[in-house]
Amino acid sequence: MHPTGSPADRLAAVGNQMIEIHLWLSAELARLRAGLDTPSRDLRAHCLTFCAALGRHHTGEDAGAFRLLAEQVPELRPVIANLITDHEVVAGILERVEALLGGDTAVPLAQVRGELDGLAALLESHFRYEEKRLVSALNALTGRPGTAEELLGLTVPPQVTD
Repeated sequence: MHPTGSPADRLAAVGNQMIEIHLWLSAELARLRAGLDTPSRDLRAHCLTFCAALGRHHTGEDAGAFRLLAEQVPELRPVIANLITDHEVVAGILERVEALLGGDTAVPLAQVRGELDGLAALLESHFRYEEKRLVSALNALTGRPGTAEELLGLTVPPQVTD
């Protein structure tokens, strides 16, 4: 049997998948921050890839899961509004990081570190709040088939062993 048989089954794990995405993004951010200690030629690429993934996740949530939750669980609208405000703050940090990495000169590591440290603190709080307030509601969504990518902007990539 296919693991996502009915539309309800496909949606049932969306909240759990959101937690997996958050764990993966947190781990990637930790790896990125650790990489600042021994910068390599891959630093820009890793950082820009991470920024793009986080941006896709938040844009996907805003247009997918959050829109659906606002329709089906209107009492969550104030929570969703707070989370969207956080997404806007995160987008600003990502823009600053991308600007710092976009030049032809050496990467200003101290500035990048400062932005990523602030991002890490904000995301830790944001992810926990989002999970506490939305996971059970996401897991209870019914009536509309959807994939994690459609509702959350991305899926957790397969684990690569070193």
